[in-house]
Amino acid sequence: MSTMNAKRARSESAPCEPADLRRALASSPTAQTLWKNLTPIACMDFLRWITSAKKAETRIRRIERTCDMLVTGKRRPCCYAVVPLNLYQALNATPKAKAQWSDLTAVARRKFISWIESAAESATRKRRIEKACTMLEAGKQHP
Repeated sequence: MSTMNAKRARSESAPCEPADLRRALASSPTAQTLWKNLTPIACMDFLRWITSAKKAETRIRRIERTCDMLVTGKRRPCCYAVVPLNLYQALNATPKAKAQWSDLTAVARRKFISWIESAAESATRKRRIEKACTMLEAGKQHP
């Protein structure tokens, strides 16, 4: 894939950056350049990590850390789990869903994870995990 196609794919599927992250990136030209060169999946990982903060202070700290991590060469949040443990366990308990999960693209997996983790309450996340397994067993590739 040429650089032009990679950049086009990145810009077409790039997730929307929150204003506070855009401001932080604008204040660090190096971090901003590195951010623009991340893959859409890496951006989604950072954004999910930032937006999963429950407190404003944590969010601010994560945005600052994002800029620092980019400048020091990190391309993913340091402590971000790609597949949440409870989803991993549910997939292991349903072999057909696990097989379908293995066939998904990285982007499709991230969409499922994002949908599950966007639930504010743990009971809702649990229901979404169950629904995700049912959807995967039925051959669906996105929530």
